[in-house]
Amino acid sequence: MNALPPPGYPGFPPPGQYAPLGYPPAGYGPPPGYGAPPPGYGPPPGYGPPPGYGSPPGYGSPPGYGPPQLVPGALKPGIIPLRPLTLSDIFNGAVGFVRANPRATLGLTAMVVVVMQLVSMLATFGPLAAYGRITVARSSELSGGVVGAWLGSMAAGMIVTWLGGMLLSGMLTVIVGRAVFGAPITIGETWVKIRGRLLPLLGLALLEGVAVAALFGLVAVIIALLAVAGVPALAVLLGFPLVLAAIVALVYLYTMVLFAPVLIVLERLPVMEAITRSFRLVRGGFWRVLGIRTLTFVVASFIGNAVALPFSIVGQVLLVSGGTPSTGGLLLSSAIASVGAAIGQIIIAPFNAGVITLLYTDRRMRAEAFDLVLQTGAAGDPYAAASTDNLWLTRPV
Repeated sequence: MNALPPPGYPGFPPPGQYAPLGYPPAGYGPPPGYGAPPPGYGPPPGYGPPPGYGSPPGYGSPPGYGPPQLVPGALKPGIIPLRPLTLSDIFNGAVGFVRANPRATLGLTAMVVVVMQLVSMLATFGPLAAYGRITVARSSELSGGVVGAWLGSMAAGMIVTWLGGMLLSGMLTVIVGRAVFGAPITIGETWVKIRGRLLPLLGLALLEGVAVAALFGLVAVIIALLAVAGVPALAVLLGFPLVLAAIVALVYLYTMVLFAPVLIVLERLPVMEAITRSFRLVRGGFWRVLGIRTLTFVVASFIGNAVALPFSIVGQVLLVSGGTPSTGGLLLSSAIASVGAAIGQIIIAPFNAGVITLLYTDRRMRAEAFDLVLQTGAAGDPYAAASTDNLWLTRPV
């Protein structure tokens, strides 16, 4: 039996006015803070498809993924992987670009080297003929003209070799630049790419020659002035350190401008800009660049001398087998030795050019994240020659 609550007790409704369980009492609105869901909310959980879920896994392409991409560390469209290079990568790439395009590489090298050897032979023909007369003459009959002709011919041969080597290096740089992407190139295409850069390359070669002559000329003048001043002992004492300092300075400058020919060809820079940019690229990795270039020189010299040595031996044997040396014998001996030297140069010149170009590529990867640029180009069409050539540029041309 239900008793009525005493009057005065609030909160207890009279009998018969209790609301069913789960519903608010009549006359009351929704509790504060409740009501319609806040804007932006969808249906309550459990109604409709679960939020955030699309099609069942395994159907269609996964959301957020584009076309398949190669792993950047394993991307290798051509002769090198497109990441900072190791010594093994550089040497393998320098050999690999010759194997990938032997016709253009060895063909260009053979043409330039043969011309260089012929010019050198013509330059030394006069002095060799003069030497033939000297063998039957007395020492008092030696003239300044004969000595001058000999020195002039030797200087001409050195200049021809220097300029020819610079031009050959530029031509081979074009081939290496394409081989990085595995793209082929013909001799004709190489010539089209390089002919506009011949004058800057020649200017760089002449500038380097002037710098070398000025450096050693300054040392010679200092030693000569000390000797003329009546202190020959001081000249001898200071001469050796000065020559050694000049050699060290020459090695330093050579290393710092090592990439200048590559920059002239691939980035199409003027001479002075190529020199300053080479300084910037080498500065952060001087000892690595110097070490790899020195090792390359040792390896290339060993191979070149090993190839040329048998020819030199044959030439010397023919020269001494006839008794007294004659002009004809000297010419024949020199011709045979030149053949061996030419074959050696045809083998090692591409290797040298390949190492320098790939070392430049490695320095750009390490200093400028250039590997990301190369990966972008390789992810497109590596055989689009114009697009891959433009990847090397650092400014509009």
